[in-house]
Amino acid sequence: MIKAHTSIKDTANWNQLNAQNFKRLAEIRLSEARALLDTEKFDGAFYLAGYAVECALKACIANRTRPGDFPPEPTVVQNGFYTHNLETLYKTASKTGAFEDIQRQNLEFQKHWNVVKDWTEKSRYEIHDEKKARDMITSSHGVLECLKLHW
Repeated sequence: MIKAHTSIKDTANWNQLNAQNFKRLAEIRLSEARALLDTEKFDGAFYLAGYAVECALKACIANRTRPGDFPPEPTVVQNGFYTHNLETLYKTASKTGAFEDIQRQNLEFQKHWNVVKDWTEKSRYEIHDEKKARDMITSSHGVLECLKLHW
């Protein structure tokens, strides 16, 4: 049985992009990815698992910019905040001091990061088999567990 989660509409203040909301979105998207995997919807599972990592990285960035809020409109801040590119988000989070040398300090993170780092929002248009979806979910979970120490 799939456990229900709180939807965005059921939660106060979801109109703000801030660290707390990105954290919750990361958890929701990973849960949705698992549900899709369980129903053999591998393409969606793969996509949402990567999206969970995007939200987790944005939580790290948002937690260290304005008091818990994601930066203002893209015209006001430098590039690197408003992107779906996981490598760019990782570098941006590193620049904000969200985490220091996590890849060198944590071999488990590095193993999982190598699986998820090439995900893009264009993954939603690709076909993925069960193994690829399962690996993406496992590695997204691994990355999230490490990032939780820094968000």
